[in-house]
Amino acid sequence: MILSVEHTLHYKYSQPVFLTPHYIYLSPKASPHQEVSSFELEINPVANILYKNIDVEGNAQYVAYINSSCEELTFKATFEIESASTNPYHFIYFPFSAEKLPFNYPEKEALLLHPYLNLTGVTTLIHQFARQIAAEANWKTTDFLARISKYIKQSFVYEKRLEGPANAAEKTLLNRKGTCRDYAVLMIATCKALGIAARFVSGYCYGSLLQAHELHAWVEVYLPGAGWRGFDPTEGKIVDENYITLASSAQPELINPITGGFRGTAKSQLNANVNIKRL
Repeated sequence: MILSVEHTLHYKYSQPVFLTPHYIYLSPKASPHQEVSSFELEINPVANILYKNIDVEGNAQYVAYINSSCEELTFKATFEIESASTNPYHFIYFPFSAEKLPFNYPEKEALLLHPYLNLTGVTTLIHQFARQIAAEANWKTTDFLARISKYIKQSFVYEKRLEGPANAAEKTLLNRKGTCRDYAVLMIATCKALGIAARFVSGYCYGSLLQAHELHAWVEVYLPGAGWRGFDPTEGKIVDENYITLASSAQPELINPITGGFRGTAKSQLNANVNIKRL
């Protein structure tokens, strides 16, 4: 299928401001099952300097310098992507022992996965939660991942919060509510508690009732023999051809769609909208 995406972010300031450099993660990632056929980024006011980088984790990143003062700032990304149907469970663990928890990564992979295995945010309560879910899944790796996703979807109250960082994993677990960002951070910590490398993903989910017109977040875990595989605790399922990735990171705050600031004492207001169509 071919998906058309339009994502607009509009900032309004209470008085004219001068902007600092802005870092933009609105460029879709190609994958073995997805090919980007077109992409356009519009910025108003027009950037004096705009260039594209590959960041430290391999994500496409635009950097914009706008030298004039402004009271409004708009980013609009428009693209089409061809997404092939695939079975996300079609993989084999290697070594085969990774089918069961806990497992060890091959030494060379473990060195590269270090940023995605650190135990930041993994508390005693998170450890207990992870072991409880693992026991219910008979310590089977795939069942554990699927069960976490479904548990959060079914047992937590979804909230909308356009701005601000994700809550700590333990806070979300105790409150039993949160945004897609909060759910992703909780699932990442739960996976790390049992030694599974995990990272935060920003993108879109076509067909989602909760995220129909918003940016979405989910989790990718690295499985020996299967590579990075996505699981979505907001939708309660494994990631399939309906998902479009913008960026992924060990640190969620690094891949906000727009990161930047302004000089002065003005107050800012953000309005954002996502429109996804199947062509």
